[in-house]
Amino acid sequence: MTISTVADAPPPIPAAPDAGGRVTDHRGSWVPNGAMIATRFMELRKRRGLMAALILVNIGIPVVFLTVRLIAHAVAPHSYGPAGGYDIFSSMVAGVLFIFGFIVAATLGCTAGSVDLTEGMFRHLVVTGRSRLALYLARIPAGLAIIVPLVAVGFAFVCTVCVLAAPTQLSFNNVNVPVGLSKPALETWAAGHVDEVICNFGFNIGPNSDLLQVVNSVPCGGGNGPSVKVGPGAPTSTPVSRAQVEDAARQIAALNYTNYSGRFLSPSNSLMVKSGLWIELYAAVGFLIGLGLSSLMGQRTVPVILLIVLEIVLTPLLSHSPITHLINLQRALVGIAVTHFEPGGLPSVFGGTHNGATGMAGVTESTTVAICVVVGWIIVWTALGAWRMVKRDA
Repeated sequence: MTISTVADAPPPIPAAPDAGGRVTDHRGSWVPNGAMIATRFMELRKRRGLMAALILVNIGIPVVFLTVRLIAHAVAPHSYGPAGGYDIFSSMVAGVLFIFGFIVAATLGCTAGSVDLTEGMFRHLVVTGRSRLALYLARIPAGLAIIVPLVAVGFAFVCTVCVLAAPTQLSFNNVNVPVGLSKPALETWAAGHVDEVICNFGFNIGPNSDLLQVVNSVPCGGGNGPSVKVGPGAPTSTPVSRAQVEDAARQIAALNYTNYSGRFLSPSNSLMVKSGLWIELYAAVGFLIGLGLSSLMGQRTVPVILLIVLEIVLTPLLSHSPITHLINLQRALVGIAVTHFEPGGLPSVFGGTHNGATGMAGVTESTTVAICVVVGWIIVWTALGAWRMVKRDA
């Protein structure tokens, strides 16, 4: 008795043309059809351990964190602040969703690019006559159909809590300040709240400043003035008038207006939309890089580790400050390039100021360079992954 294996099977014979001379068998086309994409989607979705890990990281972390804040504020509102608000939103977006969204997407991409090899199904797919390039390209929409909704759900939960559970008063330097004041309006408000402004707002004056005697004349917490905020020197015995104190409060408020103008009770609609698109962009880039890298290496574990090291270690390390001889290498990192598109009003992710983001001066680049870097990473890793898929022995 002879046993025939898949390897012994003859190659598929292309279908004969129909009466009109058209070939109805499109298995050799490099363009994936809907059935191929649906198969790849189901292949990834049925991996329960992977899906549970993705949901736990991308949705579970924000849900647990914000739920704990909601409960704590409900139990002890005087000890714990509101669960939402602009500050919580900006911290969650820049500190959690952006970074973990990339890691989750890269993990899914590494799985999609290596699952056929690790499970021994690659040979069976090849003998069906399907184009290897189509087999690779089908993984892109299938994976994005999973990662994009996951990121969107986690982000939507953060937006909902931060808007509905936002504080009712703006706390600026531990002082309740009206929201949305112009600079003259803030100065006018400061003139009517001189004690709070002088004792709590941040400022720095020298020993020879005219404000020294004025600020030292205002008692703060039982002391003789905010001495920690001023330079050395002692106030003179000249009496200080109320007009001088109000004028000092106006000047201090003017010094703090830049920081004040960037504070809100809750994130605006435009900021939430831009932030959501920005996070989705980075997640899509992470998926495509993971897909190409895992296909090139033929496994999942090492590519996942490499991309986590890239995101957690290398990118923050190289983006914190420019290095003269490595500036082009720093600008070529995809994480630094994507932060160039960070919406204004969010804290800088890796350090540096990008498009209005607050933070220390770090690595900067033009918009054209940032676009080229992001597109280059996508094209290069997609091309390498597809090339390895086409050339790999079955």
